Amino acid sequence: MLFVILIVMLLLLYTFYRSNKLRKKLNADLINANEELVLANKKAEEISELKTQFVSTVSHELRTPLYGVIGIASIILEEHKELVNNNHLHSLRFSARYLLALVNDILQLNKMEENKIVLTSSIFNLEEEINTIKNSLYFIADGNENTLLIEFDPRIPKYLIGDELRLSQILMNLISNALKFTTKGEVKIIMKLDRVEDTTYYISFEVKDNGVGITKENQDKIFEKFVQLERKGGDYQGTGLGLPIVKRLVELFQSKIYVESEENKGTKFTFTIGFELATKEAQIPKPIENPNSNLHILVVEDNKINQLVTQKVIERQQHTCKMVDNGHDAIDLVQQQHFDAILMDINMPVIDGYETAKMIRELGIKIPIIALTAFDRNEVLKKASDAGIDDVVIKPFNPTELFEAIYSHLSK
Repeated sequence: MLFVILIVMLLLLYTFYRSNKLRKKLNADLINANEELVLANKKAEEISELKTQFVSTVSHELRTPLYGVIGIASIILEEHKELVNNNHLHSLRFSARYLLALVNDILQLNKMEENKIVLTSSIFNLEEEINTIKNSLYFIADGNENTLLIEFDPRIPKYLIGDELRLSQILMNLISNALKFTTKGEVKIIMKLDRVEDTTYYISFEVKDNGVGITKENQDKIFEKFVQLERKGGDYQGTGLGLPIVKRLVELFQSKIYVESEENKGTKFTFTIGFELATKEAQIPKPIENPNSNLHILVVEDNKINQLVTQKVIERQQHTCKMVDNGHDAIDLVQQQHFDAILMDINMPVIDGYETAKMIRELGIKIPIIALTAFDRNEVLKKASDAGIDDVVIKPFNPTELFEAIYSHLSK
């Protein structure tokens, strides 16, 4: 009996030993797996950061010369009216803008993948916005001999609150696609009031054409990145980024986009977005006017071509400017002359725009400093603000946007 008890105890001890040994091994394996996971996660974050830096750098390096190309083409057209119908010059400007749109698409898609895009809210007039989009796409419609029609539901309020820019991007992509894939046909944009919930007005958007259409097997592929479908009837240019961007932007609005299409008959895209009702029409911002008749502006820019373009933009508004190509000269000059505003490039040798702005503020100079940069605005905004820079305008810029920024800060 004692022998049996002893055997049982030995078996129990052996079982305990084995289970303890197995538990230690499992714990060691789990620790190793966790360490490997931490290392893999760290490596993935590093790769993601490198990708972001690469995209940002490439975007900056492409935007900088594009500012010069687009700007000089515009200057030639304005100064030489006899060339206004010159196809080569118009083709040059169109090609530069097309490349700029590609750069912006790549940067935007990268930001979306990293969840860096957040919707903003402002009061806007939807009917005015859609007419602006229609006018800006007239040349595509005319080139393919298409008719561009708008149906606007009169029940939609005049003023709404939402992200006007992102909505415009969605519609611009869908309408320009419809116009490109339709020849001697019709593209229709239909906006209807879908429903009202409290103060939220849900607007349904429909963009349809009677163009080449999309086969059923390809309808699931069109929202994938860099996908270009081979369609009959012509050679269609594009990057394959427009519809993936549309899909992600619609999802930011907590909505979904649907496609219906039949080959050789046409395509229809539909989505619904909710906007808040703007109750005070008086909140619509009025155009900002120049508080002074003639401004004297300091431009700090190391690129000679960009200096020329910026100077022409300023002089066309009947203002004067002084050019310097580095931060040290800018600091010296603001102590010798009066300027109404400073336009500051950020990426400069020796001392960059941030450091230059800091040193100018340390001198007690409070005039507006506007950064002109080819970097993405959100990348530089906080650092610019910390340096004492009042606003950031991205190159290539619309002259109206630049002067609105200058006038806005001068009027404060």
